[in-house]
Amino acid sequence: MNSEINSVPIVIDKADKALNISAIIWFLVAVVGQWLFVYYIIVHFGGAVIKTDTESWNDSTISGHVPGDTMGNLIFAMHVFMAAVITFGGTLQLVPQLRKRALALHRWNGRIFIFTAYIMAIGGLYLVWVRGSVLSTNGAWAITLNAVLILTFATLAIRTARARNITAHRKWALRAYLMVNGVWFFRVGFMAWIMINQGPVGSTENLDGPFDLFWSYANFLLPLAVLELYLYTQNRAGARGKYAMAGGLFLLTLLMGLGIVAAFLFMWKPYL
Repeated sequence: MNSEINSVPIVIDKADKALNISAIIWFLVAVVGQWLFVYYIIVHFGGAVIKTDTESWNDSTISGHVPGDTMGNLIFAMHVFMAAVITFGGTLQLVPQLRKRALALHRWNGRIFIFTAYIMAIGGLYLVWVRGSVLSTNGAWAITLNAVLILTFATLAIRTARARNITAHRKWALRAYLMVNGVWFFRVGFMAWIMINQGPVGSTENLDGPFDLFWSYANFLLPLAVLELYLYTQNRAGARGKYAMAGGLFLLTLLMGLGIVAAFLFMWKPYL
C-alpha cells in the first residue's frame, strides 16, 4: 500500500516532464516558423521599400499599396513592419533564461511588445473598416474580435505586471502573444489544411467558404483554447490528463510544422 502511494508523485513527475517537453517542442517549432515569417516580411516588404517598388506589396496582400492613399499606405507599412518586430520580440519574451538572466531586457522588450500590440490592433481596425482591406464581412468581424482581444489581454498583462502578480501576468502575456500572432496562425493553419486535403477544400478566392468562415475565427480562438486547456492541465490535472495533453500538443505541433513548411514554400518563398 505504501509503495503504491509513494509511486504517485513519481508518476505525476513524469507526466509533468512529458507535458513540459511537449510545450518546449511546440515553442521551438513555432519560433522557427515565426522567424521565417519575419524574414519574409523584411525581405519582401523591406526590399520593396529599398527598391522604391511599394506597388509590389499588392503581389501578396489585398491592398498593400493604393496610389494616392498616403495615410493608408503609411498605416499598412507600419502594420507590416511592426508585425516583424512583435513576432521576433514576442518569442524572446517566452524564453525563461532571458527572464532570469536579463530581467531588464525582458521588461523593456515587454514594453515594446505591448506598445506594438496596441498600435497593430488599432492599425488593423483602420485597415479593415476605413480602408476596406478585407475580402468578406465575416473576415472583418473576425479581425475586429482579434483586435479587441489583443487590446484586452495586453492591458491585463500590464496591470498584473504593475501589481507584481507574476503568475497572472504570465498567463495574460501568453494570451496576448497568441492573439498578436493570429495572422501567422491563419496562414500556417490554412496551409496545413490544404496539404492534408491536397487542395483548398471548403475555401474560396474571397475566403467565404465553410472552412474560411470557421478558420477566420478559429485561427486565434483555437490556440487560445489550447492554451487555457494547457494551463488547466498543468495546474489541476492528474497524470493521465497531463499525458493526454502532452500527446495532443505534440500532434498539434506536427500539424503546425506541416503548415509552416507549406507556408514557407508556397506563400513566402516565392516573394524572397
